[in-house]
Amino acid sequence: MNLIKNIADFTGRWFAVLVLGGAVLGLALPAATAHITPYISLLLAVIMFGMGLTMRPADFAIVARHPKAVLLGVLAQYTVMPLLGWGIAHLLGLPPLLTVGMILVGASPGGTASNVIVYLARGDVALSVAMTSISTVLAPLLTPLLVLGLAGSTLPVAAGDLFLSILQIVLGPVVAGLLLRMAAPALVERLLPAMPLVSVTGIVIVVAGIVGANAGAVLGTGLLVALAVVLHNGLGLGLGYLVGTLGRLPDSARRAVSVEVGMQNSGLAVALATAHFSPLAALPGALFSVWHNLSGSALATYWARRAPKDEPAPAP
Repeated sequence: MNLIKNIADFTGRWFAVLVLGGAVLGLALPAATAHITPYISLLLAVIMFGMGLTMRPADFAIVARHPKAVLLGVLAQYTVMPLLGWGIAHLLGLPPLLTVGMILVGASPGGTASNVIVYLARGDVALSVAMTSISTVLAPLLTPLLVLGLAGSTLPVAAGDLFLSILQIVLGPVVAGLLLRMAAPALVERLLPAMPLVSVTGIVIVVAGIVGANAGAVLGTGLLVALAVVLHNGLGLGLGYLVGTLGRLPDSARRAVSVEVGMQNSGLAVALATAHFSPLAALPGALFSVWHNLSGSALATYWARRAPKDEPAPAP
């Protein structure tokens, strides 16, 4: 078990590099990795089940203690990022399928790696976990409505089908993982050290499959889509921090809101785009998976060296 834990710790530390490696593999072996796309929804469901195993009912208790911070953060998640995705796509003149992909990324709940990034950034981890959990629970309702509202005039959007997909891919597995932890806590505690390995492996495989299926598009329009993704993520991180500042939240909470707004569950965007639109619509989500882990890691490194402004200075 120690070997598995050591491997899992290694994958957690080198998450961004491994995801980047998955993208390179997809470009290098497009024919082989493209065959992964039919299994993306299943892979994401496994990842979300693992996320459910890490959750406890107590994670939602922070809503009662600090409702302002949680509600402000979740509201920012479901307004800032969808509107940014729509606006950037139109500003850069992306084709309809890529526009839908950008909106799907923005309308997805918080990213599965965001809690780790907030922890490394010396942010409010409890707030981060609560925001991820609540945005995930709200996703079956809000994600289809946002995609329908922002992309419905671009392409036909079956909001009901998106709702069912999110129930199957996200909410069902998360609830199953949460219930299993409540029913068999000792068993789950033994499994938890291996969960980072499962999650990272799943995301790397998903990224390799989507990039492989869109190798031609990546090489043809990759720079433009990459620019859109970098702007989307960077502005999301910045505006998330600004929202926390305007809401007069402590600095540690601002960091949490910044990361939660800027880092999305791009794996869900990839799965929904593949299932309901086309592999091309999944390209922004795949590139976002690579980039937001790189930018999140860099931001965490920057903040880790600076104590939150509300944190008392250490005694001499």
